[in-house]
Amino acid sequence: MPATQTQTKSAAGAPPKDNRERMLERAMSRHNYSGDALIEVLHTAQELYGHLTPELLATIARKLKLPPSRVLGVTTFYHFFSLAPKGEHTFIVCTGTACYVKGAQALLDKLTHRCQCKPGGTSPDGKVSVAGARCIGSCGLAPAVIYDGNILARVTPEQLDAELDRIGVQ
Repeated sequence: MPATQTQTKSAAGAPPKDNRERMLERAMSRHNYSGDALIEVLHTAQELYGHLTPELLATIARKLKLPPSRVLGVTTFYHFFSLAPKGEHTFIVCTGTACYVKGAQALLDKLTHRCQCKPGGTSPDGKVSVAGARCIGSCGLAPAVIYDGNILARVTPEQLDAELDRIGVQ
C-alpha cells in the first residue's frame, strides 16, 4: 500500500474506506479542475495509487474536461508515469551515448534476462521493474544505473548480478 494511502472507519463500524479518491478530488479542486494542471494531477494520482489504471485516467479526463486521448498521450510521453504496478525495486539503465558506449546494453540485457521482463516491465514475481532512460545526465559515471532512486556509477553486469542475488531474484 502506498505510503500516502489512508483509511478511515465509517461511523457504522463498517470496514475501512479508502480515502484516495477524496484526496485526488481535493488535488483537482485545488487547481479548479483546470486541464492545465494535468501533469500535477497525474503525479498526485500515481503517488496515491502507485500506478495509473485506464479507469483512473478516464476519471481524470472526465473531471478535468479533457479528451481521454490527451490524458493518455501525456501519461505515455513522460517516463515517470506508469500504467502498470511497479516492482519492489526499480533499475533504470541509462542508454545515452556515453553509457551505451561503455556497456549499457549488456546491463539492460542482464536485467531483462534475470528478471524475465522487457524494459518498461516488471518481473513476474513483482520484485523488480526494469527500464531504460535516454540519458540521466551522469555521463562521467558511465555506464550508470538508477537503482531505487540512487545513481550507481561504472556498473558492471557482475555488480547487477550481486545486487539481484542480494534482493532474492532468481
